[in-house]
Amino acid sequence: MSRYTFNQALQLLQDDLLSMGAAVEKQIEQSVDALKRRDAYAAEQIATRDSEIDHMRYEIEEKCIELFATQNPMASDLRTVTSALIVSNELERMGDYAEGICKLTIKMAGEPPLKPLIDIPRMSTIAQSMLKRALQAFVDRDEQAARQIWQEDDQLDELYQQILRELLTYMIEQPASVTRATYLLWVAHNLERIGDRVSNIAERVVFLVTGSLDRPMAPAQA
Repeated sequence: MSRYTFNQALQLLQDDLLSMGAAVEKQIEQSVDALKRRDAYAAEQIATRDSEIDHMRYEIEEKCIELFATQNPMASDLRTVTSALIVSNELERMGDYAEGICKLTIKMAGEPPLKPLIDIPRMSTIAQSMLKRALQAFVDRDEQAARQIWQEDDQLDELYQQILRELLTYMIEQPASVTRATYLLWVAHNLERIGDRVSNIAERVVFLVTGSLDRPMAPAQA
């Protein structure tokens, strides 16, 4: 394989990651939308598409293994292929979390709504934005953007803690709400974990650029 062909293979690998990321982002959005609408049927349909994301991950993994086996990549090329392999795994896990939200929606479908959903959709929107920008930072090798995205995970953590406190109050004051509150807490936890996975991708971008696995620090102030 010539250098030109190898570069093409790396570009295709990155394109595959973007496609997989877009699919995962859509899964997150649709899973929370089904929850908001209490649409068990939609949740079932969305959950079945998790296998498509799994398949994307396997295809990326196979391409990475082939490049390892045939090209013996060194230095920055090695970091690119290794990082693509890791990022695909992070994306696959995010898809699992979205599938988990769908399964919780199905469990809650027959119960009366506990409360209007405000913070959970906010968490979903933030997580989707972080994911899209993290993958673009990966492609652009944008270290500063990656460091900023890593810091934004604090927003998801804060919202999760806020939801936790609110739902615990419901559980204490309305014992009959414990099951529904617990399900919503699991949904929020899944979204919080998605943010953690996006943070891992941001770390991987910094590694791509610097060769260091140190956790990113906040961007320098102007």
